Amino acid sequence: MASIVESNNSKESKRWIYIPLGLIIFMCMGTVYSWSVFRKPLQEFFNVGATESGLPYMLFLVSYAIGMPIAGGYIDKYGPRIMTIIGGLFVSVGWLLSGFASSITVLSLTYGVIAGLGVGIAYGAPMAVAAKWFPDKEGLAVGLTLGGFGLSPFVTAPVANWLVTNYGPFATFKIIGIVFAIIITVLAIPLKFPENNLESSDDAESKRQNVNLSTKEMLKTSSFYGLWICYVIGTLIGLMAIGISSPVAEEIVNLDASTAAFLVSFFAIFNGVGRPIFGGLTDKLNPKKAALISYSLIILASILMLNAGPGDTILYSISFALFWLNLGGWLAIAPTATGSFFGPKNYSKNYGFLFTAYGVGAILGGLLSGKIRDVLGSYIYVFYPTIGFAIVGIIVAMFMLKKPTTEK
Repeated sequence: MASIVESNNSKESKRWIYIPLGLIIFMCMGTVYSWSVFRKPLQEFFNVGATESGLPYMLFLVSYAIGMPIAGGYIDKYGPRIMTIIGGLFVSVGWLLSGFASSITVLSLTYGVIAGLGVGIAYGAPMAVAAKWFPDKEGLAVGLTLGGFGLSPFVTAPVANWLVTNYGPFATFKIIGIVFAIIITVLAIPLKFPENNLESSDDAESKRQNVNLSTKEMLKTSSFYGLWICYVIGTLIGLMAIGISSPVAEEIVNLDASTAAFLVSFFAIFNGVGRPIFGGLTDKLNPKKAALISYSLIILASILMLNAGPGDTILYSISFALFWLNLGGWLAIAPTATGSFFGPKNYSKNYGFLFTAYGVGAILGGLLSGKIRDVLGSYIYVFYPTIGFAIVGIIVAMFMLKKPTTEK
């Protein structure tokens, strides 16, 4: 008995190392959120407009979403270490080749497609490690690990900005590519799944159904489509808010560019902490209640912005902090719900398919905000559809966010 207790204590202390390892790996991959640092210098060098300079960023997000379901089925087969290293090398090569790009088209391929696919390949592995080592605290562990992705711009944007200022954007691409190859590879080496199913050592089994659906079985459930729709709505609103944070500050609140840039960096903290907060809420409550809280906060944030005008810095700051918080929240609610609804056995592949919702949200969010601005003349009108989307999300969550009643 003493030896069993000692073994459990050893596993309890050992498993916590996987969270900081995953967090730092995600912080490297989350540098995509610092794209704005490169955007203006690249516009000037290639003599392109804002639409063209946004192509590498948009293609990165789409490629990242496509890479997830492709790689998801191989994580259990080859292990998290191999998949993280392969993905990390794709990311590094993409950044390095971007340093030699001769046009925005080439950059869209090197940074957008290659580096984006790399993130998609590696993304699921550290997250699955956290989920499998912490069946009793899955949402919190996954949220803490993914927090690195959201917090990344708070750390990487100032570093990238300094490098761009001193060495130019192309040398910066090369430097970051080399550094990422070293950091991600070294930190990936300790990653592994637990040898035994840890659920039997705690009360996690009593908190979830005895269900382990294959991807094919999952796709036959209404729970999957309810969760997918909710995820699309959450990421659409969140990514749209991230994309317009700075122009909204300047256009509607009349803030200067430097203040707007500072606040965007500040909002990144909320994107990061939103993941463990909502991961913990999903653990303690359930995915449905966590979703309802998120959508309610989105409605509140939208109402605050509809009442904001020139000089209303506080209203703007509270509103966009909530938007960024909820984007981070959905990147914890969705993976936690995947394990809760469909079981741990096929977790990596199942979440990879669910993650296609992120790609859809990224495309629709970017197109919608731009179209509203072009047609109606102001970003203020964006916050009416965000309320509508949140209401739809509440309705879907109420009726469809629940564990499948059957495995078939």
